[in-house]
Amino acid sequence: MERYHIPARETRVEIRVLNSRFVATAGPVFSVQEAKAFIARIRREYADASHNVPAFLVGHGATVTAHCHDDGEPSGTAGRPVLAVLRGSGLGDVAVVVTRYFGGTKLGTGGLVRAYGDAVRAVLDVLPRAEKVATHTVLIEIPYSYFERIRLAVAAHHGQILDEEFAAEVTVTALFAVEHYPAFQAALKELSNGTLEALVVHTDEATIMPLAAPNDTGDAQAA
Repeated sequence: MERYHIPARETRVEIRVLNSRFVATAGPVFSVQEAKAFIARIRREYADASHNVPAFLVGHGATVTAHCHDDGEPSGTAGRPVLAVLRGSGLGDVAVVVTRYFGGTKLGTGGLVRAYGDAVRAVLDVLPRAEKVATHTVLIEIPYSYFERIRLAVAAHHGQILDEEFAAEVTVTALFAVEHYPAFQAALKELSNGTLEALVVHTDEATIMPLAAPNDTGDAQAA
């Protein structure tokens, strides 16, 4: 499976250009139907706006489905700039709606292109990223004497501990990217002299794994 960055969650930013408000809302979408539903929801939320300009990319690279619309702005001044910024971001599975409240001053063709592009760039600057990654969920039954060493081994091999149950032994549930699992399994056997083994109980081909975000603050406002 190709790995690429996607939005981790919906994010919103507002900018102002010559008294017009531009509100950019971006979020993850994994099908054309989801993208259309996202756009329809934002349009309902901002039904009183002058324009709600959408664009989306479903998939990534050679398999991407792309769409944009000017929503009543002069042809080529809104949807295309929004889509161009999306394409340049490297993201996949992303939808954006830029909502405009007209402030009484016309921006002209060049001004509109810049304003819509700037609104998308503003939201992408704070949008938290994630990846779709194939993962294994594993169970490990551990004697207490190995517990802390196993926890360190999970972290060292980029795993996440999902659950810990304490009984006669400790049962740890952990999540690994498929590519990291073999090295963890080898390390587990080495530190336990071959007595411990992780059991794969579930495989997910498209787990959403958050990455470090440029400014991980959720919804943001920019003047």
